[in-house]
Amino acid sequence: MTRKGWLLFIAMSVIWGIPYLFIKIAVRELDPTVVVFARVGIAAAILLPVAAQRRVLRQLRERWLAVAALACVQIIGPFLLIGYGEQHFASSLTSLLIAADPLLVVLFALRFDPSERVSGLRLVGLLIGIGGVVTLLGLDVGGDAHRLLGAALVLLAAAGYAASALLIKRPAIATLPSLGVVTIMCVTATVVLLPLAVTRLPSKIPDLEVLASLLVLGLICTALAYLLFFALVAEVGASRGTVITYVNPAVSVLLGVTLLAEPLNAAIIMGFLLIIIGSWLSTGGVLSTLSLLRIRRQQQTGRVVEVSRQDTSHQQM
Repeated sequence: MTRKGWLLFIAMSVIWGIPYLFIKIAVRELDPTVVVFARVGIAAAILLPVAAQRRVLRQLRERWLAVAALACVQIIGPFLLIGYGEQHFASSLTSLLIAADPLLVVLFALRFDPSERVSGLRLVGLLIGIGGVVTLLGLDVGGDAHRLLGAALVLLAAAGYAASALLIKRPAIATLPSLGVVTIMCVTATVVLLPLAVTRLPSKIPDLEVLASLLVLGLICTALAYLLFFALVAEVGASRGTVITYVNPAVSVLLGVTLLAEPLNAAIIMGFLLIIIGSWLSTGGVLSTLSLLRIRRQQQTGRVVEVSRQDTSHQQM
């Protein structure tokens, strides 16, 4: 991987590892609806001029309704659920449960997408990952009703991300420019949430750290994050780019433990390892490694072009 690729990878690993910390700070004073509205509104204000300048919005004219529906599943629902969940749940644990998203994709695929169905090592990975979720919920959350409610909301958010991952593969969305899709989703979310956010505005101006959290969530964790992610995928490919999924939770746990004094115990560590290992295996981690070794062998014999074409056809965002 190039130096630029590594820099983008490190930046994305941090940027998509910090939202849970700032969400936790923001929902202490603000209703989650207001937090999400501010986040997507700021992102929309940044992304819309960029998308217009690159002329990617024209291609969405006939499919804007499908993109708007996707916004409900991928942004509005999950963002709200995470916000309400973090009112009862630690930010570090939230990131770990969201990391189970690939496992839910595999589970949904058993019913809705035959091309993603698993067997062999991928099935073993699915079972390992589910064991990690059970470990977190059973050993760390325990019987605390409020924390269980928070965990349930976060898992529903992860389910929304999983469902949207399958929807994005559909031709109606997959053939559209990613920047345009993300921009329209943020604009849609802003418009939909406006009436609700207005009724939940605080009676006084929030503390500076809350306002700063909203700016970070909108500017860095959403607008800048998506722009950098597109650059990362263009630089290193989708398969390598999505490896940040396995790094983000570690960043989030570190921040939650050090800055918010959230607990770190054996159950959290065990659950984290099981979820990451399970997600990696269930999404074809072993097969991807073998494929990479194959590419290196092909490079040595001068036949890498054909292999690269085959790998590209399997990459997805």
